[in-house]
Amino acid sequence: MSAPPVPGATDPDHEDAIDKRPDEDELDRDGAGGRMSFLDHLDELRKRLVIAVSAVFVGFMIAFGFIAPIEEFVMVPLLETLPEGGTFIYTEPTEAFFVRIKIAALVGLLISTPVVFWQFWRFVAPGLYGNEKKLAIPFVAISSLFFIGGCLFSHFLLFRIAFGFLGGFSTEYMTFTPRMQGTFSLYVRLMLACGVVFQMPTLVLFLARIGLVSAGFLLRNTKYAVLIIAIVAAVLTPGGDPVTMTLMAAPMFGLYALSIGIAWVVAPRRKDDD
Repeated sequence: MSAPPVPGATDPDHEDAIDKRPDEDELDRDGAGGRMSFLDHLDELRKRLVIAVSAVFVGFMIAFGFIAPIEEFVMVPLLETLPEGGTFIYTEPTEAFFVRIKIAALVGLLISTPVVFWQFWRFVAPGLYGNEKKLAIPFVAISSLFFIGGCLFSHFLLFRIAFGFLGGFSTEYMTFTPRMQGTFSLYVRLMLACGVVFQMPTLVLFLARIGLVSAGFLLRNTKYAVLIIAIVAAVLTPGGDPVTMTLMAAPMFGLYALSIGIAWVVAPRRKDDD
């Protein structure tokens, strides 16, 4: 016959049961206390893609309504890269029209950038802890700012210098008369590449905040970062020429230095550092 429990005594089985209760952060990781199935993830991805694409389409419609001044903003700097009196040509009847469509689509993407990044955050948020979800507004704001900043860097500096260099080899035997379609395709690729590259501080902000990287880690691995930046610049440079590669890599080195500072500021402090 077992002895009755002593009042105030602790039941070991009860303690084990308490210890096995899920942590609040673990319950909050999926937002509803239960894990999402694969089909739930697909449905969530579809929902976020629909909203993001709809936002880009709305931005496209707005941009197309002001296509004349937008086209002038894009084309005038491009013309400045050509020899004096030079102009772009098109060889297909629909080419000029579709260039306008692409310009409006690109500007529509820039207009809808905060919405697109917000939908991306909403998709990954169910897999985050509660304290990590507080990064939503900084993530959307910084990622949007740096994406647009990268696009502007390409428009005002990178493309002008790169295209001017590549088109500056005209001689008495040949004249540079570029097609509009090929020129604009290069313009878009460089712009989107810079927009993606400029996300480095945003990525480091998130990884440092959740404790995966630190300023010390980034400093110790600077030599590897230099190698990776050189490889990425070579891959992203459409023409592979040294001038464009250098112009692509230069801001990446600056962004890496900025990322070290961001990691030092936002990384969670250890208790023994207080």
